[in-house]
Amino acid sequence: MSELSSSTVTIEAPAAEVSAILKDLESYPSWSTSIRGVEVNERDGAGNPTKVRVKVEAGPLKDSVSLDYDWSQAPGKIAFSLEDANLLTEMTGAYIVKDNGDDTTDVTYQLKVAISMPVPEMMRKKQEEATIQLSLSQLKTRAEG
Repeated sequence: MSELSSSTVTIEAPAAEVSAILKDLESYPSWSTSIRGVEVNERDGAGNPTKVRVKVEAGPLKDSVSLDYDWSQAPGKIAFSLEDANLLTEMTGAYIVKDNGDDTTDVTYQLKVAISMPVPEMMRKKQEEATIQLSLSQLKTRAEG
């Protein structure tokens, strides 16, 4: 089983704004180059997406994945896990949003991915880390935009 990869970025925007961007899954394709499409299939009583189909394109990996979102710790933590995919066998992650109290926000993105075909661990981990860095960079650009 792969180890969790993680990175943190400081965003010059209030935590509520950053959380609103992360909650609006349908808008991800407009600012995230690795998310090509999002279809929300179910929402909870508060209107949060809980069952989501996502078209992912991260480096050489292209897949259509069904994710289950957990909003029980939101807005401080938005977690997701893989329900179904074509190539991926695991995709577990979370955005952890920390209000710094000065209109800046630290966002930590945690991700663990496994795929059904044999890939050297070093290459898998490198792609996972690149995906995290790109996602955080694009979130920062979107929030500070």
